[in-house]
Amino acid sequence: MKHVFGPVPSRRLGRSLGVDLVPFKTCTYDCIYCQLGRTTDKTMTRREWFPLDDIVAEVHEALSTKPDYITLSGSGEPTLYSRAGELIDRIRTMTDIPVAVLTNGSLLWDPEVRRQIAAAHLAIPSIDAGDEMMFRRINRPHPDITFDRMVQGIIDFSREFPGRLWLEVFILGGYTTVAAESAKIAGLVKTIVPERVQLNTVTRPPAEDYAMAAPEERLHEIARCFPPPAEVIADFPHDVHHEDFTATRDSVLRTVRRRPCTVDDIARGLGIHRNEALKHLESLLGSNAIEEQVSGGKVFFRPAQGQSDGRRRGQGD
Repeated sequence: MKHVFGPVPSRRLGRSLGVDLVPFKTCTYDCIYCQLGRTTDKTMTRREWFPLDDIVAEVHEALSTKPDYITLSGSGEPTLYSRAGELIDRIRTMTDIPVAVLTNGSLLWDPEVRRQIAAAHLAIPSIDAGDEMMFRRINRPHPDITFDRMVQGIIDFSREFPGRLWLEVFILGGYTTVAAESAKIAGLVKTIVPERVQLNTVTRPPAEDYAMAAPEERLHEIARCFPPPAEVIADFPHDVHHEDFTATRDSVLRTVRRRPCTVDDIARGLGIHRNEALKHLESLLGSNAIEEQVSGGKVFFRPAQGQSDGRRRGQGD
């Protein structure tokens, strides 16, 4: 499948069937923390990046996996897909499985974008900064997207949207862990009035190496400052449910045991989505089955020393 991946385990959405609507790293932002790397096509142009019928056919085929949510997300900003509204409507005619939209919220100032995703059951926009300066530093948006425009779009959407609205806030060490900065974001949340506020931070290699994780303790302190109190959703190692990954974790581990691999090597080799490969690698890192190795500016994954020895003794493959 080219446009559908998973289902992948999600703390928020259970078994989430992902739907990719734009080419890899086509986005309105170039966030310093993005686990997929730097944006290669920063744009505000909305169009039918892939044929709608092809996407619908893949979703229909994947319904047999019985996901908890069908999630418009993936490799870029899903609201850049100009036929998102038609897609949601067609999914809803096929199944009762709820549709979620994970969006950076950058285009919600556009009434047409708000109209198109209004049929989703759940929308999760994000705000990572409390003012224009921090917005530019963290999200590195398209030049035509201002902080005030973005925030007002999310506020307008929150007042119009008939479904469930959660808000994600990505907290970065040295940036929004500062009390004054997180307080600015909390002040905006009072105006948006989401059903839930969810705090996240860096748990996978970010686009920029200076994008640092917020300490878990500090995240919980910040969470108490939000109205309503936020929940911490960052996948710290002890949060990973290894039983959710068993089959594919073994495939990933066997691949890494053959030779050091990047995320893209694993995704291509096993025919899985890059996001799914990242989740399995995080699980293996958390259980100390593999380790990271940086070479030539790239992050490779290889067996942890003890695991390598075990394989040579015939205890692996």
